[in-house]
Amino acid sequence: MPYVNSSAISQIEWSGGTLSIWFRTSGRYDYYGVPESVYHAFLAAGSKGTFFNDHIRDRY
Repeated sequence: MPYVNSSAISQIEWSGGTLSIWFRTSGRYDYYGVPESVYHAFLAAGSKGTFFNDHIRDRY
């Protein structure tokens, strides 16, 4: 499970359409139906928090 360099997010993992995100202050949340391409774009994003807000939050 990849650890990421982010002030808000510590880890990101994807398996079979489920994206698991470990937030530093609130723990793990799972998001369902997330394409693998979104996961890879998330890992490559310069700002994990901005990517989460723009592409994941309230969509999955």
